[in-house]
Amino acid sequence: MSKQSEGGVRHIAANRKAQHDYFIEDRYEAGIALTGTEIKSVRAARVNLRDGFVQIRKGEAWLVNVHISPYDFGNRENHEPRRERKLLLHRQEIRKLQAKVSERGWTIVPLSMYLKDGRAKLEIALVRGKRLYDKRDAVAERDADRDLARALREYERE
Repeated sequence: MSKQSEGGVRHIAANRKAQHDYFIEDRYEAGIALTGTEIKSVRAARVNLRDGFVQIRKGEAWLVNVHISPYDFGNRENHEPRRERKLLLHRQEIRKLQAKVSERGWTIVPLSMYLKDGRAKLEIALVRGKRLYDKRDAVAERDADRDLARALREYERE
């Protein structure tokens, strides 16, 4: 499930549905405050970002509705799988996100979770929702690009 890449970054989970459902405007890297059993579950790649989103309350960013499975070898002090987790961002970034989210149609969603130098990081994005016809256009464009690439490969073989 997780991939090791250069620079000490190990990808844990990705929200592939976000690319399909939203137009991505800005991306941010945020730290995430986790308990001991949560980080162990993250290292085991037992994370689901699909339904997650970020709320900003009282000048703090909170990750909501992200499922981190309970640690298999934890005891009764194991964590709640869908608890709200605090995101670690600079104050200026939080203010900028707050200003955009207060406008109609904008939201913040998690795109991916990874370990960077042993610390859990979350890539979040400021997004605007796609309508059904936008999704159809994106699928049609992707299919056209695939057909064009296939035709070019065929042409180069001849």
